[in-house]
Amino acid sequence: MMAEGEAVMAQYPLRQEVDFVIVGSGAAGGVLARELSRAGFDVVVLEQGRWRKAQDFTHDEFDVFFQGEMTGSAAGGYPQTFRASPDEPAVVAQNAPPALYARTVGGSSVHYSANFWRMRPIDFNERSRLGEISGTGFSDWPITYEELEPYYTRVDWEIGVSGEPGPFDAPRSKPYPLPPLPVKSSGVLFEKGARAIGLHPQSAPKAILSKPFNGRPACMHCGFCLGFGCEANAKSSTLVTMIPEAVATGRCEIRTESTVFRLVTDAGGRIHEVLYYDSDGNEQAQRCKSAILAANGAETARLLLLSASEQFPEGLANSSGLVGKYLMFNSHVAAHAVFSEQLNEYKSVQCTRIALDFYDTDEQRGFYGGGGLDARPFLHSYPIFFAMSGVPPDVPRWGAEYKRWLEYAFTRNMTVLANATSLPVESNAVSLDPDVRDKFDLPALRVTYRDHDDDLATVAFLQDRAVEILEAAGAEKVWRDPVIPQTIGPHLLGTCRMGDDPAQSVVDRYHRSHEVPNLYICDGSSFVSSGRGQPTMTIQALAFRAAEHIARAANRGEV
Repeated sequence: MMAEGEAVMAQYPLRQEVDFVIVGSGAAGGVLARELSRAGFDVVVLEQGRWRKAQDFTHDEFDVFFQGEMTGSAAGGYPQTFRASPDEPAVVAQNAPPALYARTVGGSSVHYSANFWRMRPIDFNERSRLGEISGTGFSDWPITYEELEPYYTRVDWEIGVSGEPGPFDAPRSKPYPLPPLPVKSSGVLFEKGARAIGLHPQSAPKAILSKPFNGRPACMHCGFCLGFGCEANAKSSTLVTMIPEAVATGRCEIRTESTVFRLVTDAGGRIHEVLYYDSDGNEQAQRCKSAILAANGAETARLLLLSASEQFPEGLANSSGLVGKYLMFNSHVAAHAVFSEQLNEYKSVQCTRIALDFYDTDEQRGFYGGGGLDARPFLHSYPIFFAMSGVPPDVPRWGAEYKRWLEYAFTRNMTVLANATSLPVESNAVSLDPDVRDKFDLPALRVTYRDHDDDLATVAFLQDRAVEILEAAGAEKVWRDPVIPQTIGPHLLGTCRMGDDPAQSVVDRYHRSHEVPNLYICDGSSFVSSGRGQPTMTIQALAFRAAEHIARAANRGEV
């Protein structure tokens, strides 16, 4: 009987075998590519997006947000469907996709706002501290903050992070490499309001350069961070940090517009080939000794499910049945305000001040969860978004009064955003839609998601504090966004969780599949709990740590 891999080998033209194929070039994939190619391994990175350079980035709000220039759209052949529970029919998302990420070299590190919070020791052992939470997969991580701390420090210094330690920060072995970015109007007002109600504001750590660093220039304060690429190269994306250094080794190829659709295993259950569609839609194959998935917490799980076979009928690496499950978005909600003086928040970076007084769960609140508050313009720094959503409920959305509001409030508005936990709920998941297909005729990504009641209670509590801060800072007018279940998530966490027990996790503490010995998974999908709303730094710390262990295993001949 011909093995699955042999049948495919006869069908596809094969390229020369490499040591590692990495799927995805974002926050984790870029780090893994640099580290493994520097360690002497041959690496091919398959990235479904194109390679954008500084001159390709635009400040066109309509193109970026409404046409999906980097994120793709249903109209462009990338449909996603959404439902709030498994009992509901899934509906194709017409605007922003429910699993929101960038399709480009550098991944979502290109378009993120670059908030770079570390997690704390409590994030890794909350289950032991707090006990079971009914109806959830609330669990400890198999690693500790202390084990990850050296890799957080590597992120600071090798990616480039600006900041200074705050009063509640976790212990760190080395200071920030760069001072904080200059405080904005929103930061000054946030400090004033936060201190007035007894909180402890601090500088926001940012993966944006406050001074020249490693050959890159400092931020030019254009204001186009959230959702946009940085034409100055001051934002510390893997596009301008890790990937050029990986390619410079001569051992790493970034193969763009390559959409992976299947991982092929041999008769022994090991991956030996990765199948993908090239930019012309032709099926191609890349042979490898080992594969690493770093495609984000949605697409990594989708690819494993697409790779089902007779050998792995429920999907690759899915003997636990948990691939795609325990999706966590992080909970977010905002309070907005207008002040009498012009703030001009459309300039500079998104956020310069945060408060982490409510980071820990307080059982006296009566619900699980914690998080932080930050001061920023959010999407209201962009004219179209401000015209659409920067209007309080008591202002008409048409006519003379509406026009007066837009003219007066655009330069005077700011937001305080609550960033919080998401509990891991098994029914919150990514899966393959049985009815909707993408432009490659593959099953579309289906997202099932409803925030746990504790998550909604947490952001409601934080939003109350946000309103208090804005009022104490002297706002003329304050209003709230409704606290409702989320339907869009830019943080895609938990769908291939890490753990010591193969029955309760997908990968081990070193990101190696429990089931497929030469498969590693390292991106947001590895998270066991969600942290407090800013996961990218932890994703990159995990990637530095994973690369070290993967290289050691490869040198021992284990993969």
